[in-house]
Amino acid sequence: MHGLFNRAIQGFVTDSYGPAQWAATAQRADLDFVEFEAMLNYDDAVTARVLAAACDVLDRSYDELMEDLGTYLVSHPNAEALRRLLRFTGECFVDFLHALDDLPGRARLAVPDLALPRMELRDHPPDLFSLSIQGALPGYGHLAVGVLRAMADDYGALAYLEHAGGTDGVETISIRLLEPEFAHGREFQLGGAA
Repeated sequence: MHGLFNRAIQGFVTDSYGPAQWAATAQRADLDFVEFEAMLNYDDAVTARVLAAACDVLDRSYDELMEDLGTYLVSHPNAEALRRLLRFTGECFVDFLHALDDLPGRARLAVPDLALPRMELRDHPPDLFSLSIQGALPGYGHLAVGVLRAMADDYGALAYLEHAGGTDGVETISIRLLEPEFAHGREFQLGGAA
């Protein structure tokens, strides 16, 4: 697993629960270090151990932890770079959804060895979508639910999202767009802050 993902887990635990909880997570996961290097690759088993340890330390279910991590990745000020990258996909939440199929390729332009899960969006007019996600790590679908919820809020859209289960390593998310312009979305400028 790419160090950026592991570093995101570390950031989520530290920023949301405190450095002591991250230290306890690293110890429970039997890491011989405390901080992940963002540009290194780690064995997938290390990431799985860290996620399991975080669930134990924080007393959260795996699915809840993954969804909260997804929300953190978009909404926390320390993850603003990812939010900006995702907002470049379109002017509205529907544009964002339609651009998800291309997200792994766009991410590799920025970080060539970053492997995101394969995503496929299906449009079921007039207001229903389904997103299939296949990746090396179980729970990517729950992480995606958190990301999608935060992005819907970011765009000001009202959407109902539900993890619809998974088979053969493919997880499915049901997305019902209730109101595309429900609220004023978060401010976003193409050029960033001066």
